[in-house]
Amino acid sequence: MLALIDCNSFYASCERVFQPKLNGKPVVVLSNNDGMVIAKSNEAKALGLDIGLPYFQIKDELKKHNVAVFSSNYTLYGDFSQRVVATLRELTSDIEIYSIDEVFADLKGFAHKDPLAYGHEMRDTVKKWTGIPVSVGIAPSKALTKVANKLAKKGPGVVVLDTPEKIEQALIGFPIEDIWGIGHQRAKMLKALGINTAKQLRDMPDLWIRKKMTITGLRLVHELRGIPCIPLEMQPEPKQQIICSRSFGYFITEQKDMEQAMTYYASRAAERMRDQGLVTSDIMVFFETSRFNGPFYAPSKVMNLHRETNYTPDIVSATLAATRQIFRKGYRYRKGGIMLLGLSSAKERQYDLLSLRNEVQQESLMKALDGVNKKYGANSLFFAAAGIRKEWQMMRQMKSPHYTTNWQELPRCN
Repeated sequence: MLALIDCNSFYASCERVFQPKLNGKPVVVLSNNDGMVIAKSNEAKALGLDIGLPYFQIKDELKKHNVAVFSSNYTLYGDFSQRVVATLRELTSDIEIYSIDEVFADLKGFAHKDPLAYGHEMRDTVKKWTGIPVSVGIAPSKALTKVANKLAKKGPGVVVLDTPEKIEQALIGFPIEDIWGIGHQRAKMLKALGINTAKQLRDMPDLWIRKKMTITGLRLVHELRGIPCIPLEMQPEPKQQIICSRSFGYFITEQKDMEQAMTYYASRAAERMRDQGLVTSDIMVFFETSRFNGPFYAPSKVMNLHRETNYTPDIVSATLAATRQIFRKGYRYRKGGIMLLGLSSAKERQYDLLSLRNEVQQESLMKALDGVNKKYGANSLFFAAAGIRKEWQMMRQMKSPHYTTNWQELPRCN
């Protein structure tokens, strides 16, 4: 049996942990630069608020219904995600982190336990230890745990599909568009052929499924039949690239501001790369203007580092060189970022025997830098080339404090 543990209204739930007065009230979270709704609580869903609605269009409606509005606080959400994962590792060791708010777990070592009771134990423990409510779906395959989890979110909190009868009942009225792996276009095609539910799809012949949906679709249908075909990925695939990209808080028109922004993104990307034990050989720098405000210009430049590294000064130096080559005056830049390419394991890289650099000392320096920023909060130490004031940073006027990652923003009791 497998389990899918999915955090309920994750971003909104993170905001509620330190503001319990918001429990039972509508909450929405906005995208970068407070542009549009990207997350909402169940109470906000009941008001008919949809994902993707521009904030400026619904601002008055949100105020009318006393909706709590937050700018995105990804540092807070990422930290809570790690806490949920750490809690689940105490309960079961074989897990796959599927997304920031979803985790698959293998329950083969807990066959002696009642699955429903164990599902409630996981749910209660996560809530007690982290404050985040979750729903748990338990079934023989990944696709069926997705079905069980959607049903669990509708009320019971935990749903177990451990018999053919339970699986049959769950699939009878389950909409085709809600099946894991069925996209909009494929759902549209299946509906045109008269297939509207998961049960109807599951009961189609294998040859028909393979012809219409290829081998990937056939694998999914077998999963709906309770035959596991998609294994857990306990060891995630090595990343091929790391991207750090944001919209600017205002239009950048000066090269010095762009250099500061790109330096900041390069430093953040390098930090993430070291955290994952990787090195890079190539860097892409890119930025662009708005498509709807003035002439459009979207340059990019790839720089080769000549040797694999995760040393921030080298990465920043290449980033600044690329920025100076492609920046053009007279444009209003709205977004930019850094992409680290050619990633490989830091343990397997080859050192340059003829280099005059003390690479061991460089690694120690970066380790110290990362250690300080982890202990005292992001950007406690930073490169001066990133600027002091950082006025170009994206607007987040309604961002909650970094309650769990910054000593200066710890919650206080009066």
